[in-house]
Amino acid sequence: MANHQKSEDEARLEESRRILRGVDRDSETVGRSTLARTAQQASDHMLAEDKSSDDSIEVWGTRIGRILSLIAFVALAIWLFNFLGRPAS
Repeated sequence: MANHQKSEDEARLEESRRILRGVDRDSETVGRSTLARTAQQASDHMLAEDKSSDDSIEVWGTRIGRILSLIAFVALAIWLFNFLGRPAS
């Protein structure tokens, strides 16, 4: 009987922890907006924070590649805006 009660309590405790983890994950942290989190994620991505810091060549190569791709994207967007914004002659 006591063993069954202990097992039931542990199951309830684990379920409570699972629910709290879900609530924490799904809700916004006080003082930190979605925009701030997204900006931090973009910054971490551009700075190659997701790469292992053991290989500095890989980290710098990733940073350079991501920054060059961002520059190319902005240049293409400007070119398309200018190209599509002209009236037909």
